[in-house]
Amino acid sequence: MTDSLPHGGVELEADELDARWTDAWRPEQVAERLDGVSIPWCVAAGWALDLFRGEQSRPHGDLEIAAPAAGFQEIRDRFPEYACDAVGSGRIWAEAGTEALDATHQTWFRDPANGQFLFDVFREPHDGGTWICRRDETLRLPYDTIVERTTDGIPYLVPELVLLFKAKTSRPKDQADFDGTLPLLGRARRVRLSGWLERIHPAHPWLAALAG
Repeated sequence: MTDSLPHGGVELEADELDARWTDAWRPEQVAERLDGVSIPWCVAAGWALDLFRGEQSRPHGDLEIAAPAAGFQEIRDRFPEYACDAVGSGRIWAEAGTEALDATHQTWFRDPANGQFLFDVFREPHDGGTWICRRDETLRLPYDTIVERTTDGIPYLVPELVLLFKAKTSRPKDQADFDGTLPLLGRARRVRLSGWLERIHPAHPWLAALAG
């Protein structure tokens, strides 16, 4: 992702966005379409925590998945009937070209028949099979250590990394996700999350809870 956004892009009001995400897919729908791809994709954000927990804990306004940026085309090719919009800084570039894709990391797949958004793809920085944290490029982990699977094979981002990203804003839903997931985190996961929080978000209030 580049440091500057291209010209253009459309801002959508929150109410319109909410309305256009009402038909968002569930993880199993995306997993079925991506079966057999060669890249290490995974469900991210709130849905990933629910896959880790083994049940849906709350409504989800969207579905986000993560994949290495260089492999995005393989995902794109699995959904030829849908439009692909780049998103960044509150703006949307419909049917995004190379410039908009290079300048952003989020991609919303849209049904062109009704304008509904279906799922969001994070195009993540990486070095081959090594994932690179977009908030701290020194945090680098092999993909096979950060992706786990449900019993029916749906890949999801490990909860300690999901919570690391949620820690930046700690919205009410993020706090609820942390509170609900914390009792399920073993010592090794807590230690990893604590170390990453101290590195990226020093003095974060979750550190005390993790140490308890």
